[in-house]
Amino acid sequence: DLERTVYDLLTAPGIAAEDIRLHADLVGVDYLPANIELSGAELQLVTEFGRESVLNEKLEPLHEEYDFVVIDCPPSLGLLCINALVASTEVIIPLQCEYFGMKGMQQLQRTIDRVRAKLNSRLHIAGILPTIYKPRTLHSQEVLELVKGAFGDQVYNITIDSSIRFAETPLAGQSILQYAPASPGAKAYRALAKAVMAKNGAQAPAQRSATQPRERVRAARS
Repeated sequence: DLERTVYDLLTAPGIAAEDIRLHADLVGVDYLPANIELSGAELQLVTEFGRESVLNEKLEPLHEEYDFVVIDCPPSLGLLCINALVASTEVIIPLQCEYFGMKGMQQLQRTIDRVRAKLNSRLHIAGILPTIYKPRTLHSQEVLELVKGAFGDQVYNITIDSSIRFAETPLAGQSILQYAPASPGAKAYRALAKAVMAKNGAQAPAQRSATQPRERVRAARS
């Protein structure tokens, strides 16, 4: 059981990111834990002054410790997502390769434009990542071609293909990189990580065997 989570970070004035930070030895990264309680944070934040910037203020003291910080947003455009956008310098947009995925991406783009204009002028789109791609279906192919035609080089030349492996990972309590490291999905996410790091002038850490000591690999900033 988690004693403190991101919910506490966002809703309790006296809680700092350092107070809830944990380290995952198996994958070598630091992380801030969250659970289902986080969904209730929006109601708590609604009445807060400067509610859109709470996460940014909480993460600010950690900036010098990491090369990157990755913020995983909920699949909605509510106050939690706005907080993530205000705290970020760039956004990777995951696009489900289906019609409603395109509609959702358009809405997210409008939100990003508003956040950039009003709250965070540094924010920009780093790239669009096609996900749940089904290469054998005409619909997925058509959606991907439409997006590439509209956004050109902003679309990564990497697709995260639909796979049952992704659905199995929560039950196993592991990431796709741990659960099925040789799967196409794991390979695609490794390729994405390398592309993001190369774009930002960072080098990927050397692979280590399970018997080698692990350094504290610094997590990524979105």
